[in-house]
Amino acid sequence: MPWKPDYLTLAEAKAYLRTSDSLDDAEIPAWITAASRAIDKRCNRQFGQLAAPAARVYRRPAVWNPETALWVIDIVDVQDVTGLTVNGVAYASQRGILLPDNAPADGVPWRQLGFPDQPTGSYYGAPAAVTIVARWGWTAVPAQVVSACKLQVSRWMSRRDSPHGVTGSPETGQLRLLARLDPDVSTTLTGLSRRHRVG
Repeated sequence: MPWKPDYLTLAEAKAYLRTSDSLDDAEIPAWITAASRAIDKRCNRQFGQLAAPAARVYRRPAVWNPETALWVIDIVDVQDVTGLTVNGVAYASQRGILLPDNAPADGVPWRQLGFPDQPTGSYYGAPAAVTIVARWGWTAVPAQVVSACKLQVSRWMSRRDSPHGVTGSPETGQLRLLARLDPDVSTTLTGLSRRHRVG
Protein backbone atom coordinates (compact mmCIF):
# COMPACT_ATOMS: atom_id res chain seq x y z
CA MET A 1 0.00 0.00 0.00
CA PRO A 2 1.55 3.34 -1.02
CA TRP A 3 1.57 6.69 0.75
CA LYS A 4 -1.68 8.61 0.17
CA PRO A 5 -3.35 5.77 -1.71
CA ASP A 6 -6.80 5.66 -3.23
CA TYR A 7 -9.07 4.13 -0.59
CA LEU A 8 -11.23 2.25 -3.10
CA THR A 9 -10.59 0.17 -6.17
CA LEU A 10 -12.68 0.69 -9.28
CA ALA A 11 -14.36 -2.68 -8.67
CA GLU A 12 -15.26 -1.74 -5.07
CA ALA A 13 -16.70 1.60 -6.17
CA LYS A 14 -18.77 0.00 -8.93
CA ALA A 15 -20.10 -2.63 -6.54
CA TYR A 16 -21.21 0.13 -4.15
CA LEU A 17 -22.72 2.15 -7.00
CA ARG A 18 -24.50 -1.01 -8.21
CA THR A 19 -23.26 -0.69 -11.74
CA SER A 20 -21.61 -3.34 -13.88
CA ASP A 21 -21.20 -1.48 -17.16
CA SER A 22 -17.99 0.25 -18.18
CA LEU A 23 -19.48 3.61 -19.21
CA ASP A 24 -17.93 5.47 -16.26
CA ASP A 25 -14.71 3.46 -15.91
CA ALA A 26 -12.66 6.45 -17.01
CA GLU A 27 -14.32 8.86 -14.59
CA ILE A 28 -14.84 6.84 -11.42
CA PRO A 29 -11.09 6.53 -10.64
CA ALA A 30 -10.80 10.34 -10.70
CA TRP A 31 -13.68 10.59 -8.21
CA ILE A 32 -12.04 7.93 -6.04
CA THR A 33 -8.77 9.89 -5.92
CA ALA A 34 -10.58 13.17 -5.24
CA ALA A 35 -12.63 11.59 -2.44
CA SER A 36 -9.51 9.99 -0.93
CA ARG A 37 -7.68 13.31 -0.80
CA ALA A 38 -10.77 15.07 0.62
CA ILE A 39 -10.80 12.48 3.41
CA ASP A 40 -7.10 13.14 4.08
CA LYS A 41 -7.80 16.86 4.32
CA ARG A 42 -10.80 16.34 6.59
CA CYS A 43 -8.81 14.07 8.93
CA ASN A 44 -5.54 16.03 8.68
CA ARG A 45 -3.69 12.77 8.00
CA GLN A 46 -3.41 10.08 5.35
CA PHE A 47 -4.03 6.34 5.74
CA GLY A 48 -1.41 4.73 3.51
CA GLN A 49 2.01 3.36 4.45
CA LEU A 50 5.50 3.65 3.00
CA ALA A 51 6.89 0.48 1.44
CA ALA A 52 10.18 0.87 3.34
CA PRO A 53 11.55 2.95 6.23
CA ALA A 54 12.37 6.56 5.28
CA ALA A 55 13.87 9.54 7.07
CA ARG A 56 11.89 12.55 8.28
CA VAL A 57 13.51 15.59 9.89
CA TYR A 58 11.90 17.25 12.91
CA ARG A 59 13.34 20.65 13.78
CA ARG A 60 11.26 21.27 16.87
CA PRO A 61 13.11 20.13 19.98
CA ALA A 62 11.71 17.45 22.24
CA VAL A 63 9.30 18.98 24.78
CA TRP A 64 9.02 17.91 28.39
CA ASN A 65 5.59 16.49 29.22
CA PRO A 66 5.04 16.43 32.99
CA GLU A 67 2.04 14.08 32.64
CA THR A 68 4.12 11.30 31.11
CA ALA A 69 7.45 12.42 32.63
CA LEU A 70 8.98 12.11 29.15
CA TRP A 71 10.64 14.29 26.54
CA VAL A 72 8.15 14.07 23.66
CA ILE A 73 8.40 14.57 19.90
CA ASP A 74 5.21 14.71 17.81
CA ILE A 75 5.65 12.44 14.79
CA VAL A 76 3.76 11.33 11.69
CA ASP A 77 1.56 8.27 12.23
CA VAL A 78 3.48 4.99 12.51
CA GLN A 79 2.28 1.44 13.24
CA ASP A 80 5.33 -0.58 12.15
CA VAL A 81 8.51 -0.15 14.21
CA THR A 82 10.72 -2.04 11.75
CA GLY A 83 13.91 0.00 11.24
CA LEU A 84 12.79 2.83 13.54
CA THR A 85 15.81 4.96 14.49
CA VAL A 86 16.40 8.40 16.02
CA ASN A 87 19.48 10.24 14.71
CA GLY A 88 20.89 6.94 13.49
CA VAL A 89 20.36 5.10 16.79
CA ALA A 90 17.68 2.47 17.35
CA TYR A 91 14.88 4.18 19.26
CA ALA A 92 14.83 1.38 21.88
CA SER A 93 18.54 1.98 22.58
CA GLN A 94 17.60 5.50 23.66
CA ARG A 95 14.81 4.05 25.80
CA GLY A 96 12.30 5.46 23.38
CA ILE A 97 8.60 4.95 24.16
CA LEU A 98 5.95 5.13 21.46
CA LEU A 99 2.79 6.99 22.43
CA PRO A 100 -0.09 6.78 22.97
CA ASP A 101 0.14 3.71 25.15
CA ASN A 102 -1.91 0.76 23.89
CA ALA A 103 -2.15 2.18 20.36
CA PRO A 104 -1.92 -1.27 18.69
CA ALA A 105 -4.68 -2.67 20.90
CA ASP A 106 -6.86 0.31 20.04
CA GLY A 107 -6.17 -0.04 16.30
CA VAL A 108 -4.60 3.41 16.02
CA PRO A 109 -1.05 4.53 15.16
CA TRP A 110 1.56 5.92 17.48
CA ARG A 111 1.77 9.69 17.14
CA GLN A 112 4.60 10.57 19.51
CA LEU A 113 8.01 9.35 20.60
CA GLY A 114 8.86 9.88 24.25
CA PHE A 115 12.22 9.61 26.03
CA PRO A 116 13.21 9.66 29.72
CA ASP A 117 16.17 11.82 28.61
CA GLN A 118 16.48 14.12 25.64
CA PRO A 119 17.20 12.06 22.50
CA THR A 120 20.75 12.13 21.19
CA GLY A 121 21.36 15.31 19.20
CA SER A 122 18.32 17.15 20.59
CA TYR A 123 18.66 20.13 22.87
CA TYR A 124 15.73 21.69 24.66
CA GLY A 125 15.06 25.19 23.41
CA ALA A 126 17.52 24.86 20.51
CA PRO A 127 16.68 24.31 16.84
CA ALA A 128 18.59 21.02 16.67
CA ALA A 129 17.19 18.73 14.00
CA VAL A 130 16.09 15.22 14.97
CA THR A 131 16.08 12.70 12.12
CA ILE A 132 13.69 9.80 12.60
CA VAL A 133 13.63 6.86 10.23
CA ALA A 134 10.48 4.74 10.22
CA ARG A 135 8.02 2.97 7.98
CA TRP A 136 5.49 5.78 8.33
CA GLY A 137 1.76 5.26 8.00
CA TRP A 138 -1.03 2.81 8.74
CA THR A 139 -0.69 -0.94 8.23
CA ALA A 140 -4.31 -1.10 7.01
CA VAL A 141 -6.86 1.46 5.88
CA PRO A 142 -9.59 1.82 8.56
CA ALA A 143 -13.01 0.53 7.55
CA GLN A 144 -14.51 3.97 8.27
CA VAL A 145 -12.24 5.52 5.65
CA VAL A 146 -13.30 2.99 3.02
CA SER A 147 -16.97 3.58 3.86
CA ALA A 148 -16.55 7.36 3.75
CA CYS A 149 -14.86 7.11 0.36
CA LYS A 150 -17.76 5.05 -1.00
CA LEU A 151 -20.26 7.64 0.23
CA GLN A 152 -18.38 10.57 -1.27
CA VAL A 153 -17.83 8.89 -4.64
CA SER A 154 -21.54 8.03 -4.76
CA ARG A 155 -22.44 11.63 -3.99
CA TRP A 156 -20.20 13.01 -6.73
CA MET A 157 -21.58 10.46 -9.20
CA SER A 158 -25.08 11.81 -8.45
CA ARG A 159 -23.81 15.38 -8.63
CA ARG A 160 -23.15 14.98 -12.35
CA ASP A 161 -26.91 14.68 -12.87
CA SER A 162 -27.58 17.82 -10.80
CA PRO A 163 -25.23 20.45 -12.27
CA HIS A 164 -26.92 23.29 -10.39
CA GLY A 165 -26.50 21.58 -7.04
CA VAL A 166 -30.16 20.57 -6.69
CA THR A 167 -31.56 17.09 -7.09
CA GLY A 168 -35.18 15.93 -7.16
CA SER A 169 -38.22 17.74 -8.50
CA PRO A 170 -40.68 20.34 -7.16
CA GLU A 171 -43.37 17.67 -7.08
CA THR A 172 -41.45 15.07 -5.08
CA GLY A 173 -39.23 17.42 -3.12
CA GLN A 174 -35.80 18.88 -3.79
CA LEU A 175 -32.49 18.43 -2.05
CA ARG A 176 -29.68 20.96 -2.32
CA LEU A 177 -26.27 19.29 -2.54
CA LEU A 178 -23.88 21.05 -0.20
CA ALA A 179 -20.52 22.44 -1.30
CA ARG A 180 -18.64 20.89 1.61
CA LEU A 181 -17.80 17.26 2.29
CA ASP A 182 -20.91 15.13 2.70
CA PRO A 183 -22.11 15.38 6.34
CA ASP A 184 -22.45 11.59 6.49
CA VAL A 185 -18.83 11.29 5.39
CA SER A 186 -17.76 13.62 8.21
CA THR A 187 -19.78 11.58 10.69
CA THR A 188 -18.25 8.34 9.39
CA LEU A 189 -14.76 9.77 9.97
CA THR A 190 -15.45 10.81 13.57
CA GLY A 191 -12.49 9.98 15.78
CA LEU A 192 -9.97 9.73 12.93
CA SER A 193 -9.07 13.41 12.71
CA ARG A 194 -5.67 14.56 13.87
CA ARG A 195 -5.69 17.98 15.51
CA HIS A 196 -2.42 19.20 13.95
CA ARG A 197 -0.56 18.01 10.89
CA VAL A 198 2.94 16.78 11.75
CA GLY A 199 5.97 16.32 9.49
